[in-house]
Amino acid sequence: MIPLRSTERVQAKTPVVIGLIAVNLLIFLYQVSLGSAVNQFDERWGLVPDAVTGNLATLLTSMFLHGGWFHVLGNMLFLWVFGRNVEDLIGSGRFLIFYLCCGLAAAVLQVVTNPYSHLPTIGASGAIAGVMGAYLIKFPRARIGTLVFIVVFVTTVEIPAWVMLVWWFVIQLFSGLGSLGSANYSGGIAWFAHVGGFVAGMLLIRAFPVKRRQWRAWYEEE
Repeated sequence: MIPLRSTERVQAKTPVVIGLIAVNLLIFLYQVSLGSAVNQFDERWGLVPDAVTGNLATLLTSMFLHGGWFHVLGNMLFLWVFGRNVEDLIGSGRFLIFYLCCGLAAAVLQVVTNPYSHLPTIGASGAIAGVMGAYLIKFPRARIGTLVFIVVFVTTVEIPAWVMLVWWFVIQLFSGLGSLGSANYSGGIAWFAHVGGFVAGMLLIRAFPVKRRQWRAWYEEE
């Protein structure tokens, strides 16, 4: 399932979401320009759990790196679909702080659950998972226009946000738990970064005040 749009209206401009998408794409283009040297770049600025104490800055920088076009474009699509409503709700400045905090929480849980990995963890998915967790709390009744693949058929359907997001989280959680017993746990998808970011988003969004008048306007119409 690939989310395409949210039924929730966006009342104001969302410069932080647009800016984050632009920054991530520009950095990825720079990574692509490095050619074979990109591996050294990722090791320097990506999150290497076994070496994080000597380079704490990578807890932040790693969330702006990506490993391929599918990786970066997929993450930016999720940020666009879910991030604009959250930024619109709490304001741009607070959204940026919220986003970075979720990314840091995701990175910390990934290190805790896989402390001896020598491979760099990169990607914005932990921070974006936090945005998705916030969306679940604030917009559970929204519907998400979703691209669905059924065998050889492709169609679009509107799925309740809470159904899609809970299902996504369950997949991340059980995939992460399953990876704990795998010999290849040190590589692949950072499942627990997704879990950590999502839970952090659900909890942290309660600490960020919303634009009350706008919030009421969205739901008093129902």
